[in-house]
Amino acid sequence: MRFAVLGPANGDLAALEKGASLLLFEHQAEQVVYLGPDDALDRLVLDWARRLVGTDPSDEGIWERAAATCVSAPPAEIDRFIAAERRRERLKALKCLPVATSRTIELLEGRIAVLLYDKALLDEEDILPASLLIFGKSRDPLVRQVGSRTFVSPGELGPRSGVALFSDDSTGEISVSMYEPGGTRLDTHRLVAPRTGRFTVLDSKVST
Repeated sequence: MRFAVLGPANGDLAALEKGASLLLFEHQAEQVVYLGPDDALDRLVLDWARRLVGTDPSDEGIWERAAATCVSAPPAEIDRFIAAERRRERLKALKCLPVATSRTIELLEGRIAVLLYDKALLDEEDILPASLLIFGKSRDPLVRQVGSRTFVSPGELGPRSGVALFSDDSTGEISVSMYEPGGTRLDTHRLVAPRTGRFTVLDSKVST
């Protein structure tokens, strides 16, 4: 299991792309969730896909792209086309919160993880079933154990924070490693996050 989160970019799309590239292509994360309250990830993914394959990076456009590029192309150019399309496909692993006040639930190796931007929006229904509470609104990286639950934030994207990768070992135990967007690992924490049994999925939006 390789699950990752990215902290708020605060307008720095270059740092966001570096962090996303690190997780997708170096650490092979299966899913990456952006925890910012803005549309930075949507804008980045569209621009990134266009740089990879052209102005129409949609799935439907692949046949036109292939016809335009590969019909009479040499093998090396066809290889480049395939490599670019594979990288475009990997971008689908990047997700974001639906809105700034929403929360998302993931099941990580039998542990319930609640993901949201601002932990102040957590209520009792969020906290009770969760083993991991992962949030974006924090200047610095944070890992804090509170009873049987662990609060985790990657911190804002910057020179010393913003990227968190969750992984498990052969025994099923989970660790989280913090990175800066350029790839330097800052530290690793083994998480005390007990597996859960049956649970109820919460509404994805916080009422106001």
